[in-house]
Amino acid sequence: MKFKGTDTYIATGDLSVAVNAAVTLQRPLLVKGEPGTGKTELARQVSASLGLPIIEWHVKSTTRAQQGLYEYDAVSRLRDSQLGDARVHDVSNYIRQGKLWQAFTAKGRVVLLIDEIDKADIEFPNDLLQELDRMEFHVYETGETVRAETRPIVIITSNNEKELPDAFLRRCFFHYIRFPDIDTLRAIVAVHFPDIRDALLTEALTRFYEVRDTPGLKKKPSTSEVLDWLKLLLAEDLTPEDLRKTGTNALPPLHGALLKNEQDVHLFERLAFMARGGR
Repeated sequence: MKFKGTDTYIATGDLSVAVNAAVTLQRPLLVKGEPGTGKTELARQVSASLGLPIIEWHVKSTTRAQQGLYEYDAVSRLRDSQLGDARVHDVSNYIRQGKLWQAFTAKGRVVLLIDEIDKADIEFPNDLLQELDRMEFHVYETGETVRAETRPIVIITSNNEKELPDAFLRRCFFHYIRFPDIDTLRAIVAVHFPDIRDALLTEALTRFYEVRDTPGLKKKPSTSEVLDWLKLLLAEDLTPEDLRKTGTNALPPLHGALLKNEQDVHLFERLAFMARGGR
């Protein structure tokens, strides 16, 4: 099975190569890139393309690596013992399976998404080294070893908020999703808005890249944001002429879909002021 993208997800050649290389090597695929470039969606589309179930583990700042393996609910067991519940004699009743456990014991191969791993504590990736490498872990409360019968396809995403440990990186196949060039972006837009007029799309993408390439921009708009913007342009039935009215350096119509902080809005307001000669 080879991943080549799907009808709803445009995968560049180098991204497809990365996915297939990680599958061949049986190593986790670590995907980095700007927020909004389709890292999380990649795992879902790999699942759809290969016809495999997906298990998603969305990491938060409070997430611990142990939660991905299992959690022992000692509080519930203590409460049940006080109530005389017979379940307390079997500790397995109080073991909650984590996402890795579910992936390891699934019937057949699955895609395991570990999303935004850089949100967690710096030790989080190191705490998963052995489990992801050996595809097994020990449950101390029951004495059992959970081992993957079929190695899952592991896709790990990161927004580069913090550096990941070298030992962790060594065990991964790495790919950085670059922001798409205009031809690739056109292909992505065609998937979502097949009936968009070419003149409107050309003018909109011209304005979008002008915004994105503006020096001093704090947050560059992403692929998902340009799709939101195009959806609004179509909903408002705007024309290419409507997009040209504002001038090269002014705020584009419905700019709230593209610019997400006041510093960037003020930057464009200053540029527009300077373009008018400071009047």
